[in-house]
Amino acid sequence: MGNLVVAVLGPVGYASGIGKKGTSTDITLYDLKKEEDTVTLIEPTRYPERLAPLFYACSVAKEAIVVVDELNPTFGESLVMLQCAGISSGYFILRNYLSKEKIEPLIKGTILENFQFIEDNPTVLREKLLADVAQQKTNGEAQKVGSVPVDHAFSVKGVGAVVLGVVINGAVKKHDAVRVLPGTKTAQIRSIQKHDDDFDSATEGDRVGLAMKNVDVEDLDRGVVLTTDPSVKTSKVLKTKASLVKYWATPIKEGMVLHVGHWMQFLNSKVEAVSDEGDWRKPTVTLALEKELVYRSGDKAVLMYLEGGKLRVAGTVELT
Repeated sequence: MGNLVVAVLGPVGYASGIGKKGTSTDITLYDLKKEEDTVTLIEPTRYPERLAPLFYACSVAKEAIVVVDELNPTFGESLVMLQCAGISSGYFILRNYLSKEKIEPLIKGTILENFQFIEDNPTVLREKLLADVAQQKTNGEAQKVGSVPVDHAFSVKGVGAVVLGVVINGAVKKHDAVRVLPGTKTAQIRSIQKHDDDFDSATEGDRVGLAMKNVDVEDLDRGVVLTTDPSVKTSKVLKTKASLVKYWATPIKEGMVLHVGHWMQFLNSKVEAVSDEGDWRKPTVTLALEKELVYRSGDKAVLMYLEGGKLRVAGTVELT
């Protein structure tokens, strides 16, 4: 069974021509399924007026579809987010007589160089996505631990708390005891659904609905991480190395309010200290976060500045 999460960036509703519409809030999810292979498409419905939905769509995706109607700041910001999120595979769909010669200089030297240019044809796109997902077979069942960042949660009468999310790494199983992070609570996975079917386990990339035991829906806001992985930790202060994108115009300064994005977390932070060794694009920063960030050592987070004007994606920070 293959599974693939794809960010769809472009006109709102474009993904409706590719998959079946599901949950819709500030992000909208669509399903595409063939036999046991599944594709989850995520659109940032409230972008560009809000930056967070763009981050959420890219944060758990392995591929992206970028539909380009015009070359504008929104398109440029989307490219920077894809680069910072590390999405190196996907498709460009050009409309309004735009040529790939206009796009290629903008992605030269970035991981987006590997994206393919394809025609604006939903049937062709579906076939390509299903071919991609067929190559995503994993041995996730053999993994003993895993994590699921929550993107939606609600209460179901007779069932209790139900969360929706993507298995970000490893595997989770029915009856697993999970830590609910940040915090000290533990809960149990009562049951697992994938695309409305019941399963005993779920592996990396799977879109899941988890019925939970011993936890209230009030404790399961977006960004909460359910994990059996002992290496997952939390911190409210980050002293770390930042890497600012080449389009970012000004150095980070003490006192700035930045947002840190990781998995489904989009957290406010304040710069308490900043220093560099002559290269202001590679500073060491100390960030005090509004609440604990959940992560694994070696992960990267996206650094954003909401007052940044036409470009609000500043770069990345290392998580150690």
